[in-house]
Amino acid sequence: MDNHQNDLTYQNVIQLEESASSSRKFLANVFLWMFVALAVSAGIAFYFINNPSLFENFISAGRLNLLGYAAIFSPLVFVIAISRGMNKISFPVLTVLFIAYAAITGISLSFIIFQFTAASVLGVFITTSALFGVMAIAGYTTHQDLTKFGSILIMLLIGVIIATVVNMFLHSDGLSYILNYVAVAIFIGLTAYDVQKLKRIGEGIEYGDASSKKMAIMGALTLYLDFINMFIYLLQIFGRRK
Repeated sequence: MDNHQNDLTYQNVIQLEESASSSRKFLANVFLWMFVALAVSAGIAFYFINNPSLFENFISAGRLNLLGYAAIFSPLVFVIAISRGMNKISFPVLTVLFIAYAAITGISLSFIIFQFTAASVLGVFITTSALFGVMAIAGYTTHQDLTKFGSILIMLLIGVIIATVVNMFLHSDGLSYILNYVAVAIFIGLTAYDVQKLKRIGEGIEYGDASSKKMAIMGALTLYLDFINMFIYLLQIFGRRK
């Protein structure tokens, strides 16, 4: 009886170790793809900002033209296409779409970053990286179930989006200021929630096949969005305009 219990305990330990190893491999690839996407976006944004003549292709008579609006809104189209088509498209195609999305987002970011001084952009980027890193570690190490918090944060995010749309007509600086702070808090919380969710996904799969690799791309997209949105809202709060 004791030997049988020892065998079961040993098997449980092995399963836990294999699960933890799979989770680490999965998360390592998630963060790798996320960093690749951030590097692509940063490179594209830097190139556009340092070549102001490129903005002429997106602006007519001092306003965004059709191409400019396409650059602003096309990242949303890419996110929807990637999310809905993940199960239907192959891993190489998904990878190309993900990198293309990061590049187009870099163009969109350049319109925002161009309005701020380089020093403040760098400072906000470092702040965002620190906040993201702390919350990612918290999400990975905490034993508390963040599922309920995630649901609340998503509902709050929907509320912020609706309030932002309404404020486009109200033009209230005070409301905009409050929404920026609330949005930062939401994405800080979502970072921890998403990392914990991805950790659990990694524990339940064996990383290596095409399906798990596609899931890593989708996980990278999720964390990429958390980081980019946190950066944009922090930039709106602390960035110094030119």
